[in-house]
Amino acid sequence: MHTILGINGATGPGLAAELRKRNIQVRGVSRKPFPGDWEHRQADVTNMAEVMDAVDGSEVVYLLVGLEYNIDIWRRDWPVIMENCIEACRATGAKLVFLDNVYSYGLVDGPMTEETPLRPNSKKGKVRKPVAERLLDAFKNHGLRGCIARAADFYGPECNTSVLNSTVIDRFSKGSSAFVLGRADKIHTYTYTPDIGPALAILGTDSRADGQVWHLPTSAEHWTGEDWVKAAAEEFGVKPKFQTTSTFMLRIMGLFSRLFREMVEMNYQYTHDYIFSSEKFERVFGLKPTPNRQGVKETVKSYKK
Repeated sequence: MHTILGINGATGPGLAAELRKRNIQVRGVSRKPFPGDWEHRQADVTNMAEVMDAVDGSEVVYLLVGLEYNIDIWRRDWPVIMENCIEACRATGAKLVFLDNVYSYGLVDGPMTEETPLRPNSKKGKVRKPVAERLLDAFKNHGLRGCIARAADFYGPECNTSVLNSTVIDRFSKGSSAFVLGRADKIHTYTYTPDIGPALAILGTDSRADGQVWHLPTSAEHWTGEDWVKAAAEEFGVKPKFQTTSTFMLRIMGLFSRLFREMVEMNYQYTHDYIFSSEKFERVFGLKPTPNRQGVKETVKSYKK
């Protein structure tokens, strides 16, 4: 049994499908009902008893949970969630695979790799850093099996939490011009969500992954914000019209929206080059990422449907 905590997110169903291809029994867990080709259980991962029940009998547990984009909630819940998952997996002997983001790296000059020091320069990054460190310590010193998987920002079909989807692809699908956060001439790497399920399934089933950090397969093409806009516009057959959104503008928008207010501190990811390297994963496991052009084509196709 492989259990997916956060089955209802952008990556859960894809992982479940990949595990089913391997004839692995899947249990999907979420706070609300989310039926699919898996055994479903409802649980609140901030509740230790419910986590224990959710992972009971599991060989591998995938922590894919996403929280509301609110720093107060992150500070309150992330340490609790990680501690609950560590203790539950230790008690049941399950392997734990955690899908992390790159916030704890902070602003990086050059490519982000698994060896990049954790130097967060945002409040959210400062929450994620000790959470990841706690898990790595459990791997090293407390008998827990597992690994950390990291991805760049997401994009792809049916990816409602993607910045690229919402600011570019969705807007073109509705006949509007696109937005580019930060600067359009800066490189920004995105991980294609259909690539995540197969990669996580490898990490969950291959002991070579244990105890390490892995960057999930992500195209190494150095596309700028403007490149993403042009590719999406070409697939829709429209002109690549866009405007940029500066940090100052985000601050103004934040006066009226909590989401934009929360995004202000993360805008450094769009005003500087954001380059994510998955060379280690590709070299060890041989899984190659989807090229950007193909990923955009498939994502646009899903909007046209």
